[in-house]
Amino acid sequence: MPPVLSIRGLSKSYKGGLQALKTVDLDIERGEIFALLGPNGAGKTTLINAVCGIVTPTTGEITAAGFDTRKDYRAARSLIGLVPQEMHIDIFETVWAVTTYSRGLFGLPPNNALVEQVLRDLSLWEKRNEKLQALSGGMKRRVLIAKALVHEPEILFLDEPTAGVDVELRRDMWALVRKMRDRGVTVILTTHYIEEAEEMADRVGVIAKGELILVEEKATLMKKLGKKLLTFNLRDKLDAIPDTLKEWELALKADGHVLEYTFDTQAERTGVASLVRRMGEIGVSFNDLDTKTSSLEDIFVSLVHAPKTAEMQKS
Repeated sequence: MPPVLSIRGLSKSYKGGLQALKTVDLDIERGEIFALLGPNGAGKTTLINAVCGIVTPTTGEITAAGFDTRKDYRAARSLIGLVPQEMHIDIFETVWAVTTYSRGLFGLPPNNALVEQVLRDLSLWEKRNEKLQALSGGMKRRVLIAKALVHEPEILFLDEPTAGVDVELRRDMWALVRKMRDRGVTVILTTHYIEEAEEMADRVGVIAKGELILVEEKATLMKKLGKKLLTFNLRDKLDAIPDTLKEWELALKADGHVLEYTFDTQAERTGVASLVRRMGEIGVSFNDLDTKTSSLEDIFVSLVHAPKTAEMQKS
C-alpha cells in the first residue's frame, strides 16, 4: 500500500538566506501516529505548513492521499486537517457556528450529526452555544481540533496540540488521538512534550536545523539508542574509584556511597557480569542495585545535541 503522505526533496529557503528546511524526504504510512520532535526553530512548523499549502516550498514534491499538493491543491487540502499552534479563530462566534462553518469551507453539505459527535468526543457539546471569548485556553484548543475534524480528513496535523493545557485535558487528547487512529485517520504531531511521543507514537522523526536526522519506529529507536544505568548502593563508602575498576568508566556519587555504570544494551558484551565479579574480588560490596533504561527524552537530547558536541570538539 502506498504511503498516505510522501515528501521528496523538500526544502525551503527565505530571501534573507535562512534555510528553514534542507532536502527532507519522508513517507508516512496510512493509519499511523507519527511524532515529529525538534527544538524551537528546527523546522517542524515549516514542514507542516508546506504540506498544507501555507508555505510554498523552494524545491520538492509532496503527495497527500495520492494527490499532488501543488497540482491538485483542492483535492489534497480537503483530505488534510490542521490544528495550528496559533489560535486564529473568531472569538465572538459560538462553538457550534465556528465548527459548522469550517465544514462548509470545504464545500461539504451540513452534517449536524457528525459535528455533534466531534463536539461530544472533545467534551465541547455542553458548550456548543457559548462564544469562544468565554472559553478557557484549553477549551479553545479543543475547538481548533474540532474545526480540523469536521470535514473528515484522512491526514491530521497537530502542531503542539497540548501546549498550554492541563494534565487532565492532555490525557483526554491522547485518548482522542488514539480513537482517530482506530478510525483510520493518519495523525502527525509535533510536540515539545517528549512523553507525548513516548506514549502515543508508532514512529518518531527528529528534526534539527531544518534537517530530518532520524526516522525510526519508536520501539526500535529506544532499543537501538537506549542505554541502561546500573546503580550500586555500596555497603561501605569509597573515597575514590579503585584503579582495578577504571576500565568500566564508573561514576562515584552520593559522597562515595553510590557507584554508577552506564552501558549500551546492544553491545555484544555489556561488561556487567565482569564488573560485578571484579567488585567481589577486590571486596567492594553493595546492599542493593537498580537499573534504569534511558527514556525517549534522553535519546532525543543526545541526537539533537550531537552536532553541537562535534562542532565544539573540532574547534
